Amino acid sequence: MRLLLTSAGVKNPSIHRALLDLLGRPIGECTALCIPTAMYGHPHAGPGEEVWRFVSGRSENPMTELGWRSVGLLELTALPDIAAQRWVPLVREADVLLVSGGDALYLHHWLRRSGFTDLLPELTDTVYVGMSGGSMVMTPRIGEEFVGWQPPDGADDSTLGLVDFSMFPHLEHPDLPSNTLANAEKWAARLSNTAYAVDDETAFRVVDGAVDVVSEGRWTLLRP
Repeated sequence: MRLLLTSAGVKNPSIHRALLDLLGRPIGECTALCIPTAMYGHPHAGPGEEVWRFVSGRSENPMTELGWRSVGLLELTALPDIAAQRWVPLVREADVLLVSGGDALYLHHWLRRSGFTDLLPELTDTVYVGMSGGSMVMTPRIGEEFVGWQPPDGADDSTLGLVDFSMFPHLEHPDLPSNTLANAEKWAARLSNTAYAVDDETAFRVVDGAVDVVSEGRWTLLRP
């Protein structure tokens, strides 16, 4: 699986070019599956209007509205009660997964409970595009500052660990006064792995474990 881990979607031409590079062909030739699950676990993201805006391509975070050949909707919370043969082929056939922001631990919980994580090793040709919490779920840890929703098993801040770095998104965002570089440095100091702080004009492109920072904004490597 090839990853494009963004803070706020495909926000600028550089991130858009990185997406095209990962796809290997025009967006209009690719099928997408939209996964909004993380939004339901976040008090400021869902349920309600924000979820609809993301799914319908009316949010401020470009993901579903980029001109895909088709966009389907996959809700992880429904999958445990649906036969695998009804949804697994859709995942295998999709060219790209568009995973919204929200609560990373809530998303992590449902990725595992739904059985979606069992498919990940098979998705070698799939491009995963994450936004905020949808990106953070791929990291080893999100850090205690980003723990909101509490898993029923009392798990810690660990997530999938498909990349070896953690991510502090929305750096210096005007609507998030606590997302300062000083707070990001404190967050990173409590981690044992590589950590970055990134603004909304920055993303990570990950191919076969190799990581490239794609940015038209501000980013900082906090813990090498």
